[in-house]
Amino acid sequence: MQKSAGVLTVLALKHTALCLILLPRFLLAALMLCLLDVLCIRRKVLLKMEGSSPEDPPVCVSDSNKMFTLESLRAVWYGQKLDFFKSAHLGLIAPNTEVVQLQERRRVRVLDYVKGRRPLILNFGSCSCPPFMTRLAAFQRVASQYADIADSLLVYIEEAHPSDGWVSSDAPYQIPKHCCLEDRLKAAQLMHSEVPCSSVVVDTMDNSSNAAYGAYFERLYILRDERVVYQGGRGPEGYRISELRNWLEQYRNDLENSSRTVVVHV
Repeated sequence: MQKSAGVLTVLALKHTALCLILLPRFLLAALMLCLLDVLCIRRKVLLKMEGSSPEDPPVCVSDSNKMFTLESLRAVWYGQKLDFFKSAHLGLIAPNTEVVQLQERRRVRVLDYVKGRRPLILNFGSCSCPPFMTRLAAFQRVASQYADIADSLLVYIEEAHPSDGWVSSDAPYQIPKHCCLEDRLKAAQLMHSEVPCSSVVVDTMDNSSNAAYGAYFERLYILRDERVVYQGGRGPEGYRISELRNWLEQYRNDLENSSRTVVVHV
C-alpha cells in the first residue's frame, strides 16, 4: 500500500512538473490560435509567409477553418507533451521503434532501413495534415535529388486533423481517427499514391514512433550510424524541406572534400 502511494506521488509530481514547464508554451500557442480566428490577423500572418522558399510553400488556411477550439487545444497540448517526452535527440542514439510495412504488412524496425553508413531521412506525417501534404512533392524531389548519398522513409502516424477531431477543410483527405491498424494502412495507401516511388511504413497503433520522435503533427529527421544527426522542428512552423535540402547539400560537399587526395610534391 505504501509502495502504491509512493508511485502515485511520483506520478503526481511528474505531471505537475510537466504542466508547469509546458503551460507557458501552451498558453502562447492557444493565444496565437485565438488571434488567427480574427480573419484580418490571419491574412496578415499568411501574407508574411509568402516569401517562403520553393520547398516550403505557404500553407493556405481557409476563412471557414476555426483555429481556436477544444479539439485544437487538445491537439496542441498532445503535440507539446510528445515533444517534451520524446527519446530522439540530436547527437544521441536513434530510437529503433517498430513500424509496419505498407505493402508486405510485416513488422520491422526503423533502423532496418539504414544501409551501411548512408544517412536515412525519416519524414513523419499524415494525409489530413495540410503542411505535410502541400510539401510532399517537394520532399520527393529532394529525396530523389540526393538518392545517390541518402535513403528516405515516410512514416505514417496518427491523423493531424481527423474528421472526428480537429477538422481542417484544407486537408486533401477527410479521414477519421484510426481505430485499428487496417485503418492506418488504408490512409497510408492514399499518401503512397501521391509519391509511388517512396518507401512507406506506418506507425504501430500504440504510436511508439510518434512518441519516440515527437513527430506530431509532422517532422523530419536524419539518422546516420544509428544516431540522430538532424532533427527538424515540430510542424507546422518547424517543418522545413529547405533545411533538409541544405543539410544534404552540406553532407554531399563534405563527402566530396573528404574523397579528394592531396598530392604533395617533394
